[in-house]
Amino acid sequence: MKNQYQHTIPEGYKKTKMGIIPNEWGEDFLENVAEIRGRIGWKGLKREEYTKEGPYLIAGKHIKSPHVLWEQCDHISIERYEESMEIALKVNDIIFTKDGSLGNPAYIDYLPGKATINSTMMLVRANNEKINPRFLYHILNGKQFDQLVKEKTSGSSIPHLFQRDMKKFKVQLPTLQEQGKIASILSTWDKAIELKEKLIEQKKQQKKGLMQKLLTGEVRLPGFEDKWNKALLGDVCTITTGNKDTQNKVEGGKYPFFVRSQTVERIDTYSFDGEAILTAGDGVGVGKVFHYINGKFDFHQRVYKLSNFKGINGYFLYCYFSQNFMRQIRKYNAKTSVDSVRMEMLTGMEVPLPPITEQNTIAEFFKTVEKEIELLEKEVNLLKRQKKGLMQLLLTGKVRVQV
Repeated sequence: MKNQYQHTIPEGYKKTKMGIIPNEWGEDFLENVAEIRGRIGWKGLKREEYTKEGPYLIAGKHIKSPHVLWEQCDHISIERYEESMEIALKVNDIIFTKDGSLGNPAYIDYLPGKATINSTMMLVRANNEKINPRFLYHILNGKQFDQLVKEKTSGSSIPHLFQRDMKKFKVQLPTLQEQGKIASILSTWDKAIELKEKLIEQKKQQKKGLMQKLLTGEVRLPGFEDKWNKALLGDVCTITTGNKDTQNKVEGGKYPFFVRSQTVERIDTYSFDGEAILTAGDGVGVGKVFHYINGKFDFHQRVYKLSNFKGINGYFLYCYFSQNFMRQIRKYNAKTSVDSVRMEMLTGMEVPLPPITEQNTIAEFFKTVEKEIELLEKEVNLLKRQKKGLMQLLLTGKVRVQV
């Protein structure tokens, strides 16, 4: 007797180890529909051997799915490239990270030149007679592959995907026509997401250029002609550090908790309620981490808080401070990189002081630009969620396409 809560299989579908799929769909191991390759050559390849030109060498950090960021890739000599021709890339190949931060697949839709992968990557080359390469890319960017990555990441100090893991990875197989149609639909979503992301990047670059001009007085907003003054940072705000450690963070805590990272943690206490600017006092976040807030929050003992602004608009100062911080701090440091910031470096930092009405207008202008960027980012996140849901429906056959 069937359990009354057991789900019935819809008409036209069948139950498999992969789940419920249409009757006419097949399934197979990845090794039977694609070649799976990793690097076996280049013994002793060192970073010092990288070249300014030559074949592209791709690592996980050079991927923004579904694309390779070719302009960021490393290069190697043609001799090193030819040592491992088994992983020389071809158009329609799929690559992803197999060591460390697993996954993040890229689809090779074109090659700007000879290219290959480093030892942390794996290559999958579809057999076109059995599976559509773009359809396979979407499978490797979907729920099934995510589950495999989670299994390999869970409880492992050094996550790793072996070729044997991928060989026995099961894929669903609609007809090649249906695969092509599904791939085309999902690729359309990828293009829409990519266009939005490019627009966001353009907006950010425009904002950066405008900041450089408006925050230094090089360009003035209409109606403002009065002379600007200068002041020391320590004279226009109060600068303090927090008294919490990273371990004090609370999952789902009530208030924002600013640490030495761009990621904002949560906590159940607050030590300040009001308008403030926060930045990392040491570590890799120095000169890269800046936050603006107006409300209740707590902050790390090596995070500087700028607050109690006197004669200066807080958001105007945030814009100037985040753009010019490193240039000013380097005056105190002979090294090319700065790994810590002393209080006197901040209090002695020189800042521009336009008339307060001009400060307010500049601040509102940049708040408007930031809101436009935030809205676009929300649209991108919505598109990504919608695509993810659509993938689950299309890749399992719950929603069929017209062929």
